[in-house]
Amino acid sequence: MTARAAGLPGLHLALEADGDGAHPAARLHSGRPAGAALTPAALRDTALAAEAAGLTLVTYADAPLPPRAGGRTLGRIEAGTRAAYLSGLTDRIGLAPTLHVTTTEPFHLATQLASLDHASRGRAAWVVGAAADAAGLATVGRESVTPEELAREIADVVDTARALWDSWEDDAIVRDVATGRFLDADRVHHIDFEGAAFSVKGPLITPRPPQGQVVVLAPDALDADARADVVLVARDTVPAVAARAATARRNGAPLAFAEVEVVLDAATPAAERLAALDADAEHPDTGRLRHVGSSRELVRLLVELAGSVDGVRLHPAVLAVDLPVLAAEVLPALAAAGLHRPPVPGATLRASLGLPRPVNRHAAARG
Repeated sequence: MTARAAGLPGLHLALEADGDGAHPAARLHSGRPAGAALTPAALRDTALAAEAAGLTLVTYADAPLPPRAGGRTLGRIEAGTRAAYLSGLTDRIGLAPTLHVTTTEPFHLATQLASLDHASRGRAAWVVGAAADAAGLATVGRESVTPEELAREIADVVDTARALWDSWEDDAIVRDVATGRFLDADRVHHIDFEGAAFSVKGPLITPRPPQGQVVVLAPDALDADARADVVLVARDTVPAVAARAATARRNGAPLAFAEVEVVLDAATPAAERLAALDADAEHPDTGRLRHVGSSRELVRLLVELAGSVDGVRLHPAVLAVDLPVLAAEVLPALAAAGLHRPPVPGATLRASLGLPRPVNRHAAARG
């Protein structure tokens, strides 16, 4: 039972931590020397700062093609690899890379996420990506897909990943030294999926993830509410967020998070910071809530959102500037109000989110 279902107040806090921040000009305002690459050390420092602040999870955006800025292509390590690197450096924050169903082979996708869950001792999540632009699809030799084909593929890949995570039962590994028997073959299952775009026999090449099922986060635009553990709601008003979150729950999603972009007062007032960022790069409308102002005003917004959502994914304009303010002012204020509890060391992400560990479908069928 989730905290909201139990009538408990709470607000889970996620951080989108890709690159230098959510604003297209974030790189120019990050404090890094011009042209300097984002290093593994910087990736580590951001994750550790988010964990120390008490955030529940960090997410990492990705795309089939690398980002560009100032007419240059910027190098970027694939999101799943970034999360894997951080799995051994953190001990309580969830790690959620974006993997695209259209450009990642489904068996490999499920294996990568299961491996991340093992490496992090149960803190893996997956932000479902569905890149469908011609350039992105061309990276794997695909042509365009219709909206109907894309919706079917999203459903098929999520369902296949979940089936693969259940293809090993929890007690499949025996490790009987006396007989030399490593596993019980009757508890390892082929899934034999045949879809419109791919087929998978299985079983997975890794045992069942520690969480049973990796936590699945789906942007609300994908209309995959029934298959998600968390729906990410991108709407630009609080009432619209509340309405979409309610729809997500009616459709079967246990949790709904609001998407909120933030530009906070720091050494420079937020409005001036945003004007300087916009002068360097156009920031397109993302359809998300956007807060430009003080940390106190952001706390008021988050308290208001807590009445209708289970969590918030924060998109700082510039991580190097906004994350320290979130850590020093926003999270402590929410904790003092009883609206946020940081995850504890050793906890799985499901435990931190109040989600139960699912029973293996094959064990359940056997009774």
